[in-house]
Amino acid sequence: MTATHAQPHARAKASAVRDVLTLMLLPVPLVVAALPAAFAGGGTRRWFGGRGESQRADAQAAKDAAAAAFYELDTAQRDLRISIETITAVDSSPGARRAVEGFAALGQRIDEVSHGYIEAVDAHDLDRDDLEPSAASRARNELTKAKDELIRVKGDLDRFEQGLGPLLDKAETQLARLAPAVERARQALLAASNALDAVRASGLRADDLAARLAALGPDLTKLNQGAGQHGVAETLQRADRVLRDAEAVRAEAAQLPERAQEIDRRLVSLRTRAQALTTRAGTVEPVLSELRRRFAAACWQDLQQVPDHAATSVHQAEEKLKEAGKAREEQRWADATSLLSTARALLNGTDEAVSAAGDRLRRLNAVSKDPQQEIDRTRFAIRDAQRLAMTGRNTPEPRHARPLDQSVARLDRAVAALEGRHPDYWHFLTETEAVRHTVARVVSEIREERGAGHGG
Repeated sequence: MTATHAQPHARAKASAVRDVLTLMLLPVPLVVAALPAAFAGGGTRRWFGGRGESQRADAQAAKDAAAAAFYELDTAQRDLRISIETITAVDSSPGARRAVEGFAALGQRIDEVSHGYIEAVDAHDLDRDDLEPSAASRARNELTKAKDELIRVKGDLDRFEQGLGPLLDKAETQLARLAPAVERARQALLAASNALDAVRASGLRADDLAARLAALGPDLTKLNQGAGQHGVAETLQRADRVLRDAEAVRAEAAQLPERAQEIDRRLVSLRTRAQALTTRAGTVEPVLSELRRRFAAACWQDLQQVPDHAATSVHQAEEKLKEAGKAREEQRWADATSLLSTARALLNGTDEAVSAAGDRLRRLNAVSKDPQQEIDRTRFAIRDAQRLAMTGRNTPEPRHARPLDQSVARLDRAVAALEGRHPDYWHFLTETEAVRHTVARVVSEIREERGAGHGG
């Protein structure tokens, strides 16, 4: 090899050695960064030394931090949107509407800062070989600013989400109730249907219960369509209503056989009672005859119409019982129950009127033989009240003494009225009874006042 040819070869060899030494002296991160390009065999990068690459790395770090902030904000917004949708699915209150409005306002701010971040990323290609240090510095600043804005809005979003706690808890509670409530409603409908089938199998039609159960069909259809179509709150209300109505049908169906038996028992009992009252009403006329013979007209005039009224009332009761029997045969349970109640009221009134005639004769017989017993009973009640009124006092309260004094005078007048040739013993009995009622009222007032700490 000639010298002429040897010199270029030496120069090339020395250049290669310098390149190797240069690579060995570079900082490790940049060596690592340079190796892929070197081995790839494609293109070369213009190196700016340690300061330039450091600015590129700072810009890249700012870009990565901004990307992380953007991801966190996007994730938080997605999670919050689910919370808002949960609330709006259940709650239509003013508080829920304000939450939706607040989320929409936050969404506008998120769009603004996200747009700023994307512009900052698009404006700077940090992988360019000819990236100037000033461009890298500008990229770092803009990306850091975008990151700070993203973090600031993320903080606002977090605070807003914390304020949704009560609304979200309420909504989640209702959503948790939804499936069990719908299932309970379905089960109640099934139980009602089974109870109705059992009743029909026993020979009872229960048409009214069947109609009530059928009326729940549209509600069941809507429950099956789901809350997505009809709303959570409305579905919960419908499920509760179906549960309540179906349970009522089931309970009434279960009680229907017993109800039918009770109506049968009442029909027999009231028919027997009507027959007995017809017999008893026949005794009123002899009682009235004795009253007329032995006592003044004032003692029995008010009983004159009892026989006619008793006969009429018993007849009306018997007609109601016939109607009730027909309603029972037709399984019109409500009508049968109502008619039985009417018949019972008529018979009760008749019983009282018939009993009153016999009781009148008994009391008049007793007082005509010995009025003193009634007088003593009444005077004892007055004296007992007077002693109570004087207990712990030198003089009684006028509001207590006055009615007691009037009662004494009233009793004296009633006793004096017995001295006539045909005394009105019934008037005497009603007067003594009225006096005892007045005295009892005064005694009750005194005890109430002293029990409350008033008066002595």
